[in-house]
Amino acid sequence: MQKKGGRGSYQPKRGPEHQINEYIRVQEVRLTGTHPNNIEEKYPGDIMKTSEALRLARSLESDLILINDKADPPIVQIAEYQKFLYNMKKRKKEQEANTKKTEIKELRLGPNTDEHDLAFKTNHAIGWLANGDKVKAVILFKGRNIVHKDRGEVILLKLAEALAEHGIAEALPKMEGKRMYIFFKPKPKK
Repeated sequence: MQKKGGRGSYQPKRGPEHQINEYIRVQEVRLTGTHPNNIEEKYPGDIMKTSEALRLARSLESDLILINDKADPPIVQIAEYQKFLYNMKKRKKEQEANTKKTEIKELRLGPNTDEHDLAFKTNHAIGWLANGDKVKAVILFKGRNIVHKDRGEVILLKLAEALAEHGIAEALPKMEGKRMYIFFKPKPKK
């Protein structure tokens, strides 16, 4: 159904993300956790009828929330639904902050790169590998330099030898068009 005069389409209201209260359609549930208001009242994995668990949740002025419907019997928790959603979003945000996105840093070289330049670029690569990033070392062949593929391979192998204690070469140098490249990943921490 399209709204008149508007840009978007009509979106009907969705129900809650989780099954709560009367929407839980199973006979028995496993109640876990404690209610924040009644800490002395613990239910460590008690199996009870859904109607009884719902009655208990209502007496505590909270909601019965289905946590895991794949378990046998399904696992529920008594909590205030809005606080439960807030805590879930907070945990998800913390997890995303803790996971580091791996970046691929590119190191560009030429077939005539001398020792000093190679040492300078190697230091950059060591820093990137220490930071947990992958490194892609690329040799660009311009014009007639394509005849010196062997020089490019030697430079990449020297780089691999210099980075041996900081990173692992994923494969031998590969040629693709006028570019020769090799990937390095950081060594796993012990």
